[in-house]
Amino acid sequence: MLPASARLAWWGTAWLRGHVVTDLVVDAVLGDDATHAVAGLPGAASTDTLVAALGRLRLAGASALGAAFPTEGDPVGLGGPAAFNADALEAGEAIVAADAGVGLVPHRTGAAVIWTAHPAARRQLPDVGEADRLLRSALIDSANSLAALEVARWRPEVADELLNLRHRAPVGAPAGVPPRCVELASRGLQAIGIVDLALEDDGGAVTAAETAAREAALRPLARAGRRALVAACSPEVWPPE
Repeated sequence: MLPASARLAWWGTAWLRGHVVTDLVVDAVLGDDATHAVAGLPGAASTDTLVAALGRLRLAGASALGAAFPTEGDPVGLGGPAAFNADALEAGEAIVAADAGVGLVPHRTGAAVIWTAHPAARRQLPDVGEADRLLRSALIDSANSLAALEVARWRPEVADELLNLRHRAPVGAPAGVPPRCVELASRGLQAIGIVDLALEDDGGAVTAAETAAREAALRPLARAGRRALVAACSPEVWPPE
Protein backbone atom coordinates (compact mmCIF):
# COMPACT_ATOMS: atom_id res chain seq x y z
CA MET A 1 0.00 0.00 0.00
CA LEU A 2 1.11 3.55 -0.67
CA PRO A 3 2.38 5.46 2.39
CA ALA A 4 -0.08 7.88 3.97
CA SER A 5 1.61 10.93 2.47
CA ALA A 6 1.45 9.47 -1.03
CA ARG A 7 -2.24 8.69 -0.63
CA LEU A 8 -3.02 12.18 0.66
CA ALA A 9 -0.91 13.79 -2.08
CA TRP A 10 -2.70 11.97 -4.89
CA TRP A 11 -6.23 12.00 -3.59
CA GLY A 12 -6.05 15.42 -1.93
CA THR A 13 -4.79 16.92 -5.20
CA ALA A 14 -7.53 15.15 -7.14
CA TRP A 15 -10.11 16.67 -4.78
CA LEU A 16 -8.59 20.17 -5.01
CA ARG A 17 -8.73 19.91 -8.80
CA GLY A 18 -12.30 18.63 -8.89
CA HIS A 19 -11.55 15.12 -10.14
CA VAL A 20 -13.06 13.17 -7.21
CA VAL A 21 -15.79 13.57 -4.61
CA THR A 22 -15.11 13.88 -0.90
CA ASP A 23 -16.22 10.38 0.12
CA LEU A 24 -13.72 8.78 -2.27
CA VAL A 25 -10.90 10.92 -0.87
CA VAL A 26 -11.66 9.93 2.72
CA ASP A 27 -11.86 6.21 1.89
CA ALA A 28 -8.65 6.26 -0.15
CA VAL A 29 -6.58 8.28 2.34
CA LEU A 30 -7.71 6.29 5.37
CA GLY A 31 -6.97 2.91 3.83
CA ASP A 32 -6.84 0.53 6.81
CA ASP A 33 -6.67 3.35 9.37
CA ALA A 34 -9.56 4.23 11.66
CA THR A 35 -9.34 7.99 11.23
CA HIS A 36 -7.15 10.88 10.08
CA ALA A 37 -7.24 14.36 11.61
CA VAL A 38 -5.18 17.52 11.17
CA ALA A 39 -3.86 19.67 14.04
CA GLY A 40 -2.46 23.17 13.97
CA LEU A 41 -3.67 24.56 10.67
CA PRO A 42 -3.70 28.37 10.55
CA GLY A 43 -7.11 29.65 11.57
CA ALA A 44 -8.24 26.40 13.18
CA ALA A 45 -9.38 26.61 16.79
CA SER A 46 -9.04 22.86 17.27
CA THR A 47 -8.14 19.68 15.43
CA ASP A 48 -9.82 19.45 12.00
CA THR A 49 -11.27 16.42 10.34
CA LEU A 50 -9.55 15.45 7.10
CA VAL A 51 -12.38 16.96 5.06
CA ALA A 52 -12.39 20.22 7.02
CA ALA A 53 -8.60 20.45 6.69
CA LEU A 54 -8.75 20.04 2.92
CA GLY A 55 -11.34 22.79 2.76
CA ARG A 56 -9.16 25.04 4.90
CA LEU A 57 -6.14 24.37 2.67
CA ARG A 58 -8.20 25.22 -0.41
CA LEU A 59 -9.22 28.53 1.15
CA ALA A 60 -5.55 29.20 1.93
CA GLY A 61 -4.76 28.90 -1.78
CA ALA A 62 -3.50 25.31 -2.01
CA SER A 63 -3.42 24.19 -5.63
CA ALA A 64 -2.03 20.71 -5.00
CA LEU A 65 -0.54 18.46 -2.33
CA GLY A 66 2.92 16.96 -2.81
CA ALA A 67 4.72 14.27 -0.83
CA ALA A 68 8.18 14.13 0.72
CA PHE A 69 10.04 11.01 1.86
CA PRO A 70 13.21 12.30 3.54
CA THR A 71 15.90 10.50 5.46
CA GLU A 72 19.04 11.65 7.25
CA GLY A 73 21.45 13.01 4.67
CA ASP A 74 18.83 13.17 1.93
CA PRO A 75 15.90 15.47 2.80
CA VAL A 76 14.25 14.92 -0.58
CA GLY A 77 10.97 16.75 -0.98
CA LEU A 78 11.60 19.24 1.83
CA GLY A 79 12.33 22.95 1.57
CA GLY A 80 12.34 24.00 5.23
CA PRO A 81 12.08 25.61 7.65
CA ALA A 82 14.06 23.63 10.21
CA ALA A 83 11.16 22.68 12.50
CA PHE A 84 9.16 21.20 9.62
CA ASN A 85 12.19 19.36 8.26
CA ALA A 86 13.02 17.87 11.67
CA ASP A 87 9.48 16.59 12.21
CA ALA A 88 9.31 15.19 8.67
CA LEU A 89 12.69 13.47 9.02
CA GLU A 90 11.56 11.79 12.22
CA ALA A 91 8.35 10.58 10.57
CA GLY A 92 10.04 9.69 7.28
CA GLU A 93 7.34 11.41 5.25
CA ALA A 94 5.34 14.61 4.92
CA ILE A 95 3.00 16.65 2.73
CA VAL A 96 3.60 20.13 1.29
CA ALA A 97 0.59 22.15 0.16
CA ALA A 98 1.68 24.00 -2.95
CA ASP A 99 0.93 27.75 -2.92
CA ALA A 100 -0.35 27.62 0.67
CA GLY A 101 2.94 27.57 2.61
CA VAL A 102 1.77 24.68 4.78
CA GLY A 103 3.38 21.33 5.52
CA LEU A 104 1.76 18.33 7.20
CA VAL A 105 3.55 15.51 9.03
CA PRO A 106 1.73 12.28 9.96
CA HIS A 107 2.00 10.84 13.47
CA ARG A 108 0.41 7.47 14.14
CA THR A 109 -1.36 6.63 17.38
CA GLY A 110 -2.78 3.14 17.21
CA ALA A 111 -5.17 3.04 14.26
CA ALA A 112 -5.40 6.85 14.06
CA VAL A 113 -3.16 9.31 12.20
CA ILE A 114 -2.81 12.92 13.34
CA TRP A 115 -1.24 15.28 10.80
CA THR A 116 0.68 18.13 12.44
CA ALA A 117 0.73 21.38 10.47
CA HIS A 118 3.88 23.49 10.04
CA PRO A 119 4.86 26.50 7.95
CA ALA A 120 6.58 25.13 4.84
CA ALA A 121 8.79 26.78 2.24
CA ARG A 122 8.89 26.05 -1.47
CA ARG A 123 11.02 23.06 -2.35
CA GLN A 124 13.25 21.77 -5.12
CA LEU A 125 12.16 18.47 -6.59
CA PRO A 126 13.51 15.79 -8.92
CA ASP A 127 11.46 15.77 -12.10
CA VAL A 128 9.72 12.62 -13.24
CA GLY A 129 12.17 11.84 -16.04
CA GLU A 130 15.20 12.34 -13.81
CA ALA A 131 13.74 10.15 -11.06
CA ASP A 132 12.85 7.47 -13.61
CA ARG A 133 16.37 7.35 -15.04
CA LEU A 134 17.95 7.30 -11.58
CA LEU A 135 15.76 4.40 -10.48
CA ARG A 136 16.45 2.31 -13.59
CA SER A 137 20.20 2.85 -13.19
CA ALA A 138 20.12 2.10 -9.45
CA LEU A 139 18.23 -1.16 -10.00
CA ILE A 140 20.84 -2.38 -12.46
CA ASP A 141 23.78 -1.33 -10.29
CA SER A 142 22.28 -2.75 -7.10
CA ALA A 143 21.36 -6.03 -8.78
CA ASN A 144 24.94 -6.43 -10.02
CA SER A 145 26.39 -5.54 -6.61
CA LEU A 146 24.06 -7.91 -4.78
CA ALA A 147 24.83 -10.71 -7.22
CA ALA A 148 28.52 -10.25 -6.44
CA LEU A 149 27.61 -10.52 -2.75
CA GLU A 150 25.75 -13.79 -3.45
CA VAL A 151 22.31 -12.43 -2.63
CA ALA A 152 20.67 -15.69 -3.75
CA ARG A 153 22.46 -17.50 -0.94
CA TRP A 154 21.56 -15.21 1.97
CA ARG A 155 18.30 -13.76 0.70
CA PRO A 156 16.72 -15.85 -2.09
CA GLU A 157 13.56 -13.74 -1.85
CA VAL A 158 15.54 -10.67 -2.86
CA ALA A 159 17.05 -12.48 -5.81
CA ASP A 160 13.54 -13.52 -6.88
CA GLU A 161 12.35 -9.90 -6.66
CA LEU A 162 15.27 -8.69 -8.76
CA LEU A 163 14.54 -11.33 -11.39
CA ASN A 164 10.85 -10.39 -11.54
CA LEU A 165 10.89 -6.61 -11.65
CA ARG A 166 8.00 -6.53 -14.11
CA HIS A 167 5.72 -8.24 -11.59
CA ARG A 168 4.56 -5.53 -9.19
CA ALA A 169 1.52 -5.03 -7.01
CA PRO A 170 -0.91 -2.62 -8.71
CA VAL A 171 -1.20 0.88 -7.28
CA GLY A 172 -4.62 2.54 -7.30
CA ALA A 173 -4.67 6.21 -8.30
CA PRO A 174 -7.42 8.80 -8.77
CA ALA A 175 -8.22 10.60 -12.01
CA GLY A 176 -5.68 13.26 -12.87
CA VAL A 177 -2.53 11.37 -11.85
CA PRO A 178 -0.45 10.81 -15.02
CA PRO A 179 -0.11 7.10 -15.87
CA ARG A 180 3.66 7.54 -16.01
CA CYS A 181 3.60 8.70 -12.38
CA VAL A 182 1.43 5.78 -11.29
CA GLU A 183 3.93 3.40 -12.86
CA LEU A 184 6.89 5.26 -11.34
CA ALA A 185 5.33 5.14 -7.87
CA SER A 186 4.82 1.40 -8.23
CA ARG A 187 8.46 0.87 -9.18
CA GLY A 188 9.63 3.17 -6.40
CA LEU A 189 7.68 1.16 -3.84
CA GLN A 190 9.10 -2.03 -5.30
CA ALA A 191 12.66 -0.72 -4.93
CA ILE A 192 12.07 0.33 -1.32
CA GLY A 193 10.55 -3.09 -0.62
CA ILE A 194 13.62 -4.84 -2.06
CA VAL A 195 15.88 -2.77 0.19
CA ASP A 196 13.79 -3.49 3.29
CA LEU A 197 13.75 -7.22 2.51
CA ALA A 198 17.48 -7.37 1.84
CA LEU A 199 18.33 -5.62 5.10
CA GLU A 200 16.24 -7.91 7.28
CA ASP A 201 18.22 -10.05 9.69
CA ASP A 202 17.70 -13.68 8.68
CA GLY A 203 19.44 -15.00 11.76
CA GLY A 204 22.52 -16.10 9.83
CA ALA A 205 26.05 -15.17 10.73
CA VAL A 206 26.82 -11.81 9.16
CA THR A 207 30.10 -10.01 9.74
CA ALA A 208 30.35 -6.25 10.12
CA ALA A 209 32.14 -6.12 6.75
CA GLU A 210 29.34 -8.10 5.05
CA THR A 211 26.69 -5.87 6.60
CA ALA A 212 28.52 -2.75 5.42
CA ALA A 213 28.86 -4.17 1.90
CA ARG A 214 25.13 -4.93 1.70
CA GLU A 215 24.19 -1.50 2.95
CA ALA A 216 26.55 0.14 0.45
CA ALA A 217 25.00 -1.87 -2.38
CA LEU A 218 21.46 -0.97 -1.31
CA ARG A 219 21.89 2.69 -0.34
CA PRO A 220 21.65 4.05 -3.92
CA LEU A 221 18.56 1.92 -4.58
CA ALA A 222 16.84 3.20 -1.43
CA ARG A 223 17.63 6.79 -2.41
CA ALA A 224 16.39 6.26 -5.96
CA GLY A 225 13.20 4.57 -4.74
CA ARG A 226 12.36 7.45 -2.43
CA ARG A 227 13.09 10.04 -5.11
CA ALA A 228 10.89 8.17 -7.55
CA LEU A 229 8.06 8.19 -5.03
CA VAL A 230 8.52 11.91 -4.35
CA ALA A 231 8.45 12.81 -8.05
CA ALA A 232 5.46 10.55 -8.70
CA CYS A 233 3.55 12.12 -5.80
CA SER A 234 4.46 15.78 -6.38
CA PRO A 235 2.08 17.48 -8.84
CA GLU A 236 4.50 20.42 -9.15
CA VAL A 237 6.68 18.27 -11.45
CA TRP A 238 4.08 16.15 -13.21
CA PRO A 239 4.20 16.21 -17.01
CA PRO A 240 1.44 18.27 -18.67
CA GLU A 241 -1.85 16.43 -19.12
